[in-house]
Amino acid sequence: MTVDIDKTAGGPADTPPTPPEAIKAIPVRHYGRYVSAVVAIALLVAVVYAFSQGKINWGAIPDYFFDDRVLTGMGKTLLITVLAMLIGIVGGILLAVMRLSKNPVTSSISWFYIWFFRGTPVLVQLVVWFNLGLVFEYINLGPFYRDEWSDFMTPFLTALLGLGLNEAAYMAEICRAGLLAVDEGQTEAAHALGMSHAKTLRRIVVPQAMRVIVPPTGNEVINMLKTTSLVSVVQYAELFRVAQDIGQTSGAPAEMLFLAAAWYLLLTSVFSIGQYYLERHYARGSSRQLPPTPWQKVKANMFSLGRPKGGMA
Repeated sequence: MTVDIDKTAGGPADTPPTPPEAIKAIPVRHYGRYVSAVVAIALLVAVVYAFSQGKINWGAIPDYFFDDRVLTGMGKTLLITVLAMLIGIVGGILLAVMRLSKNPVTSSISWFYIWFFRGTPVLVQLVVWFNLGLVFEYINLGPFYRDEWSDFMTPFLTALLGLGLNEAAYMAEICRAGLLAVDEGQTEAAHALGMSHAKTLRRIVVPQAMRVIVPPTGNEVINMLKTTSLVSVVQYAELFRVAQDIGQTSGAPAEMLFLAAAWYLLLTSVFSIGQYYLERHYARGSSRQLPPTPWQKVKANMFSLGRPKGGMA
């Protein structure tokens, strides 16, 4: 005997099932965003109005913005930033490897260096370097070089040593954190394959540690760019020092400080963009989908303004 399965279920065999009713997705309204935006705009307008009513000659800023002295000072700022960071990065890598070494002597030397340079202000270090002639009257390198300390320790060399050696202590901790972030199994597997310790660091550990090292290093570069303003105390003619000199001779000291701040903001913005793309480059091995670029974020936000009232969930 044949049994009709559809009739047994209690419905005709040729009647299709009723489709589910479409769900209307109603977006959540965030009223707090509108309130915070209005408050932020109001505060911004109040600050701009207060500065516009101050006794500041804003016309002096564009007059000196591309002055030859300002551009020369900016070039020296970039030069000391790059060279000091090179010293800091190279020294930081060496100190990090020494700190992780099983040799107690090299590990103790690295620890003492980091402790000393991180424990004293960079401004104090700059002044000490500049006045070491009170201790070392001459610098004598045998047949290669001999001169008085005051002639040897120029403002440029003082700025380079003061900033670079101080930065090496911070970069050492950044590099050490990046190396420790790599799983020890990676090193053990490389050694099992017969790779030397140096080759394991170069090909296995360091490439993976870069993902951890790059973001704080980018922050250190931006911080170094602003810290160069401290070398004005040792008479090095960088951007801040030049702005001060122009302000004293032109009778617009406050305006030249705003000019220097504008240049620092411009340079840090350029460095921040470079840092973002560098982080995006090293994220390729750890993220399935790369983070969007700033331009992609802008386009996504522009298209998201026209939010639909309803749709399928």
